[in-house]
Formats: sequence, C-alpha cells, structure tokens
Amino acid sequence: MQNRSAYPLDKALENLRQSREGWSANLSLVEEGVVTTVLNGIAKIDGLPGVSCEELVQFRDDLFGIAFNIDPGEVGIVLLGDYSRLRTGERASRTGRVTDVPVGDALIGRVIDPLGQPLDELGPVKATKRWPIERPAPPIMDRAPVTVPLQTGIEVIDAIVPVGRGQRELILGDRQTGKTSVALSAMINQRGNEVLCIYCAIGQKAASVAKAVAVLRERGAMEHSIVMVTEGNDPPGLQYIAPYAATTIAEYFMQQGRDVLIVYDDLTNHARAYRELSLLLKRPPGREAFPGDVFYIHSRLLERATHLSRELGGGSLTALPIIETEAQNIAAYIPTNLISITDGQLYLSPTLFELGTLPAVEIGKSVSRVGGKAQLAAYRAVTGSLKLAYAQFEELENFARFGTRLDDASRNIIDHGQRIRECFKQDEFDVLSLPEQLLILLALTEGSFERIGLDGMREAMAAVRKSAVSLPKDLVARILSGKALDDVDRRVMLETAKRALEHLGKAHE
Repeated sequence: MQNRSAYPLDKALENLRQSREGWSANLSLVEEGVVTTVLNGIAKIDGLPGVSCEELVQFRDDLFGIAFNIDPGEVGIVLLGDYSRLRTGERASRTGRVTDVPVGDALIGRVIDPLGQPLDELGPVKATKRWPIERPAPPIMDRAPVTVPLQTGIEVIDAIVPVGRGQRELILGDRQTGKTSVALSAMINQRGNEVLCIYCAIGQKAASVAKAVAVLRERGAMEHSIVMVTEGNDPPGLQYIAPYAATTIAEYFMQQGRDVLIVYDDLTNHARAYRELSLLLKRPPGREAFPGDVFYIHSRLLERATHLSRELGGGSLTALPIIETEAQNIAAYIPTNLISITDGQLYLSPTLFELGTLPAVEIGKSVSRVGGKAQLAAYRAVTGSLKLAYAQFEELENFARFGTRLDDASRNIIDHGQRIRECFKQDEFDVLSLPEQLLILLALTEGSFERIGLDGMREAMAAVRKSAVSLPKDLVARILSGKALDDVDRRVMLETAKRALEHLGKAHE
C-alpha cells in the first residue's frame, strides 16, 4: 500500500489559512436598499433596516441624501444633489455617518455650497476636518452674558437698536426694503475688528447672490468672510441644510475663541423648502411637519448662537436672521415665531423706504432686548435721550399734519426730530466708524446742527465726519476700550465738530 504523507494536507491547510487572511482583511459589508419612488427632491427606498435618522445615504459617487423618514416599510430620503438621472430600481447604500461639512481656515474667502463644494474659481477646498451639520446648542452653564458691542456701521442701529456679540437680532420687512443691504453693511464694517463673517444665501436668485458677493469683494470684506450659496433652483434638501451647515462652520471658529457674525438670507425660503419636503414625504401637519415644526427647526438653529464663557475660549456667534413679511404683517405665523426666538428685531418699513429714508429702520417697531448692555459707555452717554426725542417728534409730526397750530416748544421738538432723521440717513454700504458716529451724534444732541437748514444737513454731517481723523488718538483709544466720556473728552469732541461746521460756513461765504 502506498504511504500517503501528511504533507499535502498540511500544505492545503496553510494555503486555506493564507487565503482566508487575504480576503477577510478586505471584506466590508454594505447594507443596501432599492429605490422605489423618485419625486421632486426626495426618494423612497425599500430596505436599509439599520439606517439611522439623518444618516447620509449614497446613491452613486456624486449623489447623496439624508434619511429623513424612517417608517416600517420604507425610508424617506431627502436628496442633496442633481437627481434628474436617478431612477427606480437603483441601489442605495448606507455610509454610516451623518451629514457633515468641511470646516477650517481654508474656507475663508471662499464661495461654497452646503456640502462644502466650491462655487468660485479658486480650486478645491483644502479643509482637513469635517463636522456634523446638526450639533446641540451650548448649555446654559457654558454661556456668558452679551456685553461686547458688534458695531454695524449703521448709525441708527448702533445708536438706537444696538447689537451685541452673541446676540440674535432679527431683520424683517417686506420685499425690497433693504434687508440684505443692512446685513451686508454689518459684514463690511467688521474689517479690522477680527470678526469673521458668514453669509448664507438660502434659495436666492443667482443674480442677487452674485451682486452680494461682488459687493463684499469691492468693499474688501471677502478677506474675512465665507459665502454659502443655495439658489432657487437647487433641490429643497440643499436649501434645508444650508443654514445648519453654515452654523457648523461658524461654531468651529467660535470654539477657537473667535467672534463670528452669520447672516441667514432668508429663513422664509428655508421654511418653504421644509414645507415642500414635508408635503412630499407625507408628514402629517402639526408638530411633526409644516407649520407646527417650523418653530422647532428655527429654534434649534438660532439657539446655537451665543457667547461662550471665558473657560471655553470666550468666542461668540452673532446671528442676523432675515425674514420676509407680507403687507407689513409682522404678526403672521413665521415672523412671530422668530420674534419669540430672537433677542430683538430690526423692522424695515416700506413706507420709509418709499420716502427715501434709508436705511428704512422703523424705530418704533425695532427693539434690542440686550439694549445698552451691548453698547459702549461713551455711546450710551450720547444716545441716551435720542429714542425718546425721536418718539416725541413722530407723535407731534403726525399731529401737525392736521394743520394744528403748535407752540414754540412743539415746533422745537419737530425741528430737532427732523435733524435726527437726517442724521440717521445713510447711503447703501457706506459704513461709519465709531468716532465718526459719536461726533455726529454729539453735535446733534448738543444742538450744533440747529442753525443749519435741512437741505444742508448731509453736507454738514460729511464735514463733521471728516473731522474725526483729527481726534486725539488717546481719546479714541479710551472710547474703544469702553470708558465713559468725561467733561474734557466731550469738550474736545464738541469743539472738533464745531470747527468743522465753522469751516463749512466760511467756505459757503
């Protein structure tokens, strides 16, 4: 009988072991499903039993979606790209991660979409970190009071409705009243203030976005800004995630101890995109879908704006959400939602806009719930009586339209109020520095403009504004440091303004 050695068996076992190690190291299990329905911006999938809520689902190399509805029989997916080539029967697979966005300094000066893809001509975004777009808001104990002002460069806002770093200030008004211009002016004014700005365009026209980017570039604001864009023809899923992705980018810088300003333009389009998704996914109206859930989607967004405590770096995230009203109805559902969520509102009146009072901020309906706590001491001393004086002027002005005879005191109030209104007029994107604003307001409150006719107010303010460069540097430093004006400081500033007006008068002679 031939002797069969164990060598062939040992060799076979060794080959089996090597082959097992070879393929087991490269083995990866992928959970897949099948597309059963494709609608406008959404897809429904049969399968994916282990998918999590808001998990990223991949259809092909260039198309992703978010698991939005997880029902027993199917999964509703919100698509985040061009879905025109997606067909029923195609495969969809889990990625095992939530929707995220690139973060870091590489984004500064760039124009991107909510997925971090570049929309400018500066090449790919070279960010090394990615953060989830949905993150919990900082707890109360991690927050610090809002005490540092965010100067917008717009005199009527900085004087009457001040905004602080870490505040949420709503900008609302009808169409074409200058809401975006106010927000862009605030971004432009952050040059040299070490405040990073993010402009998030939600469902805007391509021409409007191009104009905003051009303005930021012309005014040198793109050097400290990031622009995130979704246009009106983009899928509703992209419009829906845009503000959350922009906020995540802002939070990255805030946690580095930096101050960030973010503009959401506008949340009306955001609510409409969410309504479209809710209807397509057949979410029942009420708490779970439009309109009841709009409060939740906006509150969890705006609650992320805050001023962190010193132990966490002291960074801040200031939010300027924009909302569009219809026929000046600020008591509608979405405006009242946002008014209750934010720390104040700037109301832009179409009536003032038509009269040429720009920016068209209606002082009577605008408020800052942080108030003077976010205003420099020098500013509070100068502007303390302005709001009351302007309110008295508006009441008397309406009364005087009926032809009523007024006494001398009432006429003086009206004359002073008209000069306040002229001082608050400002050209689009023409921001004023803090010393320039203080000089004009001090001259206004001390009556230096009383001898000047209303027609000459703009020229007089320009002369006073130019004289700000002659203020002593130590005085400007004290103002910026938050110290109050003493009698000597007020005298120096008032004399500077008076000299400018005297030179103007001599030039006219």
